[in-house]
Amino acid sequence: MNKTIRRASVFALLLTLALLVRATWVQFYDGQALADDKDNRRNAIETYSEPLGNIIVAGKSITGSAQTEDSDLKYKRTYTDGPLYAAVTGYASQAYAPTQLEGIYQALLDGTDTRLKTVMDTVTNQRAEPGNVVTTIDPDVQKAAYEALGDKKGAAVAIDPKTGRLLGVVSTPSYDPTSLTDANTAGTAWTKLTKDPEKPLTNRALRQPLPPGSTFKLVVAATALEDGLYSSVDEKTDSPDPYRLPGTTRDLSNENPDAPCTNATIRTALQYSCNNVFAKMAVQLGEDKVKAMADKFGFNNDEQDVPVRAYTSLYPSDMDEAQTALTGIGQFDVTATPLQMAMVSAAIANGGKLVSPHMVSQITDSGGDVLEDYDDSAETKEIVSSSTAGQLQSAMQTVVDKGTGTNARIPGATVGGKTGTAQHGENNSQVPYAWFTSYAKAGGKEVAVAVMVEQSNAARSEVSGNGLAAPVAKAMMEAALKD
Repeated sequence: MNKTIRRASVFALLLTLALLVRATWVQFYDGQALADDKDNRRNAIETYSEPLGNIIVAGKSITGSAQTEDSDLKYKRTYTDGPLYAAVTGYASQAYAPTQLEGIYQALLDGTDTRLKTVMDTVTNQRAEPGNVVTTIDPDVQKAAYEALGDKKGAAVAIDPKTGRLLGVVSTPSYDPTSLTDANTAGTAWTKLTKDPEKPLTNRALRQPLPPGSTFKLVVAATALEDGLYSSVDEKTDSPDPYRLPGTTRDLSNENPDAPCTNATIRTALQYSCNNVFAKMAVQLGEDKVKAMADKFGFNNDEQDVPVRAYTSLYPSDMDEAQTALTGIGQFDVTATPLQMAMVSAAIANGGKLVSPHMVSQITDSGGDVLEDYDDSAETKEIVSSSTAGQLQSAMQTVVDKGTGTNARIPGATVGGKTGTAQHGENNSQVPYAWFTSYAKAGGKEVAVAVMVEQSNAARSEVSGNGLAAPVAKAMMEAALKD
C-alpha cells in the first residue's frame, strides 16, 4: 500500500470515528435535550394523546379534558369556573408551558410520574393512568373573595392557622385558562393577555410583593414585646407626636391628627394606626432586631413554596435611622405579598406558631391511593411566645371593635385585624394601596386573611384598608366560619 492510499485510509477512518462519536453524542445527550425542548411538538402530541388527571377542590374536579378534532393533539384541557380558580390552577396549554399547579404536577397529571407506573405499564412501556391533585381550597371562601374583590385590582389569601391549609387564593383581574388550552387559538389569547395593562396573568396573591403599609406594624409590635422593649400592649410608649425622623428635618405625622398618639400604648397605636409610635419603636429596636422578627414570619425567604413558589417579601438591610423608622410603618423598601401578611395573622392567631402554608392536601393515583400527603408533613415553627401572641390578638380585636378596622366585624365571632394604606409612587403621587390582615374565630373554627387592593374605582380620599380591603376580608372570614 503506497503512502497516499494509507493516508487516505487513515483520514477516512478518522472521519468514520468522528461520525460515530457525533451520532452517539446526538443520540444520548443532544437527543434528550431535544426531547425535553418546550418547542418539540412531539412532547405536546404525547401529553395530549390521552385525557389528563385533574385538580380537585372539595371533592370535585375543577379541570377536565375534552376530545378535539386534531389528528395529533387529541385532547385539550378544560376548566370549570376557570377565572375563579386561575390563581390556583394556572393553565395547561397545547402551545405554552404549564404554570402553577398544572406546571408543578405536570408529570403526575399527564401520567409520566414514575410513581404511577404499574408492573404492566413497565412491561408494556405504556404511559400510566394519570393522577390527581387534591387542593386545600374551600370553594365558598374562594368564591367569597372573588366576588367581594369584583372589578378591583387586588388579591386575597385565607389560611387555616392550625393546619396551614390555604382556603382561598384569589387574584383580580383574573383570566380564563380555557382560552390558552387550544394550540389553534392560544396565540391570539396570549397576545391579548400579555398586552393587557391590568396584567391578568400576574398572580397578585403570591407573586407581587408591594409595600404593606401599617399592616407591618404587627411585626414591629411583636419585636418590641419579644425583645422586652415594652412588657405589655397596654404600657405607655415614649413616642412624641409628630416624630422627627432621625438626621432629617422631616416630621412624621399621623393620618388622624386628633388621634391620641402621643406616648400611646401599643394597643392604642394599633387602634388608631399611629405612625409616630411604630417609627420610633423601629429605631429604638434597630433594624437587625426588626429584620430578625420579619425573617421569622417569612420575610426574605426566597424559597417560599406553597407549592407554587411565592415571590420574596422583603425587609431591607443597611439602612440609616430615618429609613429604619419608615420601615416601622411598612414603607421605605419593605414589601410583602398577601400570602406573607396572611402568614403574620395566622401565626398570631395560632398562639405564636406558624404552620407552613400549603394549597395541596394530597396527590393521588388514578384510583385515589395517596402518593404524598402534605397535610401530615406541614412544618410548625414558633414565631413568638404564646404570651406575645395573646397580647397581639387582644390589640387586634380592639382595632376591629373600635378602631380603624370596624368594617370587619362579624356578629358572634371574635375578629382581630390591622388596616394599612401604603404609599404608591414617588412622593405618594399615585393612588395608595389598601391593605387589611386579620383573623377570626367562632364555633371551633379559625381563619386568617390578608387582602390587598391595588386599584379600585374609589376616589383617592376614600382609599383605606377599612373601606376597601376589610369588607373583602369579612366576606372570606364569614365563609370560612360558617357551619
